[in-house]
Amino acid sequence: MTDRVLIIAPHGSYRTFPFIEAAEKMGVEVLIASEGKHSIVSAYAHGLHIDCTEQDQALRSILAEAAQHGFVGIVGTDDASTELAAMAAKALNLPHNDPLAVAIARRKDRARECLHQAGVRVPEFRQVALSEVADAAAQVGYPCVIKPLALSASRGVIRVDNMSELDQACRRIAAILHAAEGLVDEERSHVLVERFVPGTEVAVEGMLNAGSLQILALFDKPDPLDGPYFEETYYVTPSRHSAAEQADIEHCVAQACAAYGLREGPVHAECRLNEQGVWLIEMAARTIGGLCARLLRFGTGYQLEELVLAQACGKPIKPETIAEAAGVLMLPIPRAGVLRRVEGLLAAQRVPYVEEVTILVREGHQLVPLPEGSSYLGFVFARASSPALVEAALREAHAALNVVVAPLWEAQVA
Repeated sequence: MTDRVLIIAPHGSYRTFPFIEAAEKMGVEVLIASEGKHSIVSAYAHGLHIDCTEQDQALRSILAEAAQHGFVGIVGTDDASTELAAMAAKALNLPHNDPLAVAIARRKDRARECLHQAGVRVPEFRQVALSEVADAAAQVGYPCVIKPLALSASRGVIRVDNMSELDQACRRIAAILHAAEGLVDEERSHVLVERFVPGTEVAVEGMLNAGSLQILALFDKPDPLDGPYFEETYYVTPSRHSAAEQADIEHCVAQACAAYGLREGPVHAECRLNEQGVWLIEMAARTIGGLCARLLRFGTGYQLEELVLAQACGKPIKPETIAEAAGVLMLPIPRAGVLRRVEGLLAAQRVPYVEEVTILVREGHQLVPLPEGSSYLGFVFARASSPALVEAALREAHAALNVVVAPLWEAQVA
């Protein structure tokens, strides 16, 4: 019989279709669980219709479907669905993470406290109401970083160096939290204040199997991420850090997984390195965001989604080791407004070692940069014999692009 996997995904998630493509390639049957009842997309429209924010009802629907036609595994694609996936897998006695462990990973304040108690190196922090941020900042010291408790993709994360910047940041974050969907009251009224950690940053993509961590890829971020906002741009693999530094990074991420209680499936972590060692900045119980997962194919010979589905089916794949280097540029949104056009696409595509230039935002759509926004204009992928060549190609392609943005005019009501 064909293996059947349930994929729980927010409607419109860009992670859904790579999973569908991987499943077709592997001969695995997938059912998409989402709130896309009226979607024109077949996978959503013909899937299992649930509301991830109503977990009890959603869980009942999943269990009823499983009683009719069982699953060998359950995968949550995004932060909004990983906890429900863990709950469903636990109820069906399938390989799973403890739902509490996933909940800890999703909430930055609980994650910080958990890691601190376990002896993992994290910044000094305070979880406080927005009205108490000034006192917390004085305690942890400037420069410090103010961040929401439960948003992803660096949305609402702001570095401040003094009281004046702090006041402005709090006003912006309050507006972001007011507009955000899917937050509970505490997540709208409270934030995390933590001391800024200088250093170089790396991203880690890993896979857990019965508590054992396998590093799939280690990405260098060659651009400094010093704020005031933390928009990521360049990811390059394999890492150019020393073998000892890479071993320290792996140890730090493994410590964090154990501290949370995570044991199964993908993890994505962000770490910083400085003279004091490795600091765990963020870690989520899911795959990397955006289209960046394509880089795993260059480094392992498999799509990331293939590795996740194989693990969910109880048939983990041992990734290959490929000598080539690869990288991605997540094209930043230069300023707020309406996208008119992106010039220089052919020139960027012709840069040696560039494999693909993808613009995701269509002309006429509104652009919202960080910290209010949470998406990218598009992606540039490159592959070469060394990380240095990859980085140079991405920078040359970026320089060839010109993003034309028109002001956003809002109608005035008399």
